[in-house]
Amino acid sequence: MECILSGIMSVNGKKVLHMDRNPYYGGESASITPLEDLYKRFKIPGSPPESMGRGRDWNVDLIPKFLMANGQLVKMLLYTEVTRYLDFKVTEGSFVYKGGKIYKVPSTEAEALASSLMGLFEKRRFRKFLVYVANFDEKDPRTFEGIDPKKTTMRDVYKKFDLGQDVIDFTGHALALYRTDDYLDQPCYETINRIKLYSESLARYGKSPYLYPLYGLGELPQGFARLSAIYGGTYMLNKPIEEIIVQNGKVIGVKSEGEIARCKQLICDPSYIKDRVEKVGQVIRVICILSHPIKNTNDANSCQIIIPQNQVNRKSDIYVCMISFAHNVAAQGKYIAIVSTTVETKEPEKEIRPALELLEPIEQKFVSISDLLVPKDLGTESQIFISRTYDATTHFETTCDDIKNIYKRMTGSEFDFEEMKRKKNDIYGED
Repeated sequence: MECILSGIMSVNGKKVLHMDRNPYYGGESASITPLEDLYKRFKIPGSPPESMGRGRDWNVDLIPKFLMANGQLVKMLLYTEVTRYLDFKVTEGSFVYKGGKIYKVPSTEAEALASSLMGLFEKRRFRKFLVYVANFDEKDPRTFEGIDPKKTTMRDVYKKFDLGQDVIDFTGHALALYRTDDYLDQPCYETINRIKLYSESLARYGKSPYLYPLYGLGELPQGFARLSAIYGGTYMLNKPIEEIIVQNGKVIGVKSEGEIARCKQLICDPSYIKDRVEKVGQVIRVICILSHPIKNTNDANSCQIIIPQNQVNRKSDIYVCMISFAHNVAAQGKYIAIVSTTVETKEPEKEIRPALELLEPIEQKFVSISDLLVPKDLGTESQIFISRTYDATTHFETTCDDIKNIYKRMTGSEFDFEEMKRKKNDIYGED
């Protein structure tokens, strides 16, 4: 996230120095290679067995996320042309959990009609609902059909189309990608726009709305680092941060190895400033190495599975992201499945059992529980801008919301893609 902001700030003509205490790009959301390093990081005794192949063939994301084909991060990548440094593959399918089994989330009308997720009449009503969503245009009240986007709740919209609980579950959690059911009692326009984003992303590539970069997510920060460098930004890895220097309540510099780098504004993740953040929860993530595709996914090389909270008596969803050797992140014939959710009890490993059962047999597990930290200080006075910890979702939309939020707090204006495009043309010339 900080990498993306440093790239964007460089494009915006700011003088950027980017320091990272780690020897690799990407901080919290790095990809770890070789496999030996992952074993060390999770303090697993011994070295990886020979069956895991060559250690350097592995590139394991600590925080797995897919990119929505039509989502905000892809727009940021396209506008900044970071896409020239990356290759993407479309994820082969999105699945949803119902009554202990997984079903493919229908991605076309034909699939919706053939899907065993719904009965025949339900399918017709669901199709009507999807047509309504596709035609919905916030600027054109004729498309509202008596619904007030700012007042009518989503619960009432589902009622209007007479959709049953199972369909509501997968629409809210697998299409609109909400983590809880709080959205049901909020005005419906955001949910409708989220379902629209899903459908439009799907329309671009067909199999699923998600993309994933070859060689892992670690490629993203490196792409943005190159972007920053083109615009005169400076990058320093392996740079310990000794102190953030604040004078009269305002940041004036950062001390590292006895020297002070002066600055007017500072962006960092919560791990650098413990006293200006608060803990709002925890996320558990389990990285699983498999020698087989996940059952009932049609032998997909990559997929996402969403377990809606209702299905497992929880308040928040459980996610599974699966990628494999097809993305150059694992040895030949190996798969990496990562399970994540928001912690709700004193026994987080029990909470994710339904997901782990879908993955059996599991060759090796790496478990991490991390605190969800959010800034207490918005940076208005101090000019220190702290990002939020990555949440349990399996796509980048919430991360991008945070990036836009920090951008606004720093510059006082909304993040504007068009403006970035103009600035880029000033340097590169027209497309």
